[in-house]
Amino acid sequence: MKGEITTHLLGLSLSKSYLVMLMRLGLALALGVFIGLEREKRGKEAGVRTFAFAALIGCMGSFLGEAYALTSLALLGLLTFFLNWEKTREGAPAELTTSASFFVVGFVGILCGMGYTFLPVAVGITTAALLAWKQPLTGFSLGLTEVELRSAILLAILMFIIYPVLPVHSIDPWHLIQPRTYWGAVILVAMLGFGNYILWRLYGERGIELTGFLGGLVNSVLITTELSQKVRDVGEAMEEPAYRGILFATGAKLIRNSILLGILSFASLTSCALVLGTMLLASLGFALIRRDKKEETAIAVPPLKIDTPFSLWGAGKIGGLFVGLQVAGVLAQRFLGSAGFLAVSFVGGIASSAVVAASAGISAAHGKITPVVAGNAVVLAALSSILFSLILTARIARKKKFVISLLFALGSIVLIGFLGFVLKKIVY
Repeated sequence: MKGEITTHLLGLSLSKSYLVMLMRLGLALALGVFIGLEREKRGKEAGVRTFAFAALIGCMGSFLGEAYALTSLALLGLLTFFLNWEKTREGAPAELTTSASFFVVGFVGILCGMGYTFLPVAVGITTAALLAWKQPLTGFSLGLTEVELRSAILLAILMFIIYPVLPVHSIDPWHLIQPRTYWGAVILVAMLGFGNYILWRLYGERGIELTGFLGGLVNSVLITTELSQKVRDVGEAMEEPAYRGILFATGAKLIRNSILLGILSFASLTSCALVLGTMLLASLGFALIRRDKKEETAIAVPPLKIDTPFSLWGAGKIGGLFVGLQVAGVLAQRFLGSAGFLAVSFVGGIASSAVVAASAGISAAHGKITPVVAGNAVVLAALSSILFSLILTARIARKKKFVISLLFALGSIVLIGFLGFVLKKIVY
């Protein structure tokens, strides 16, 4: 009886192991076919069957052990050599992309044979995407300027080289400066700005409203200055699109600051979401109502310019402003209470409301201020930033009708924000 039970259990164990191996082979085969379909579609020599065999070879090599897995890769390398040799003999260029993806499929098969599931699937899908999106990726890379490429490299240096070596704890006896925490916030602001810049580069030439909105995600003050300058240079025909563009940029600024605050301290965002949301709806509402009442202008508007997404000077300014706001805010909080921190935030909003949002979020996350105070700080920074934009517009555009229109719209948004701030103070 005991022997029968043992034999039965052994049979179940063997069945289970066979099933596991079949599932691993099936996953490797599916991924090989999936990637090979793209190569077959483009008319390459190595297509669906070749890539499926490559994945199976890697998987079976992995079943037999490490030495056989390495041998399977060597065999795939030999096959790749003969494939490219034949191509070059015919006078055609070598299939470098296909060869690279061929080796990746071999590794995918090995990973499947080792029992991994998520990693080979992720690698397989990524490989297929890189192969399928050749034209968009090539067009995007060729369209990059030297400044944009340097900006991307600089951002990578700040993230992966400088950030890990910074001290985790405070470096001063008053516990005011925490380098890694502060640098992380600077990187967050820079990453958000860089991502928004890419959106602006891709879609920002499709009308002043979209340009204003996407540009406002990057730098609302710059967009306001550019549009005001064009009103002064072009004249009355530019007033309507510039009016809408500035209001859309204002709404984008509120969205960007809310995202920053929510990432760093979600509780702070919930405390001011109603006020910021009402201000956002007001800014978009004023722009859309005006658009319905006025016909679209047929004037050819010169494209707006944002010279660089990120620079060493820009990183230095963000970092310096962030540290300054943090130190001033903490000291003001210690000696003057919440009112001192709010005053610093209001003044800091003139320079950068995004940095104020990051600073308030960091302070709330570390318990230096309450989430309610952080939310109020972000609202005040938005108000001072909008007021500063209005002053810039009046100074640059010098068009009475245009300035009065914006004064009414932006003034209403500021009034809504101020009333919301006062009501919050009363409630809390």
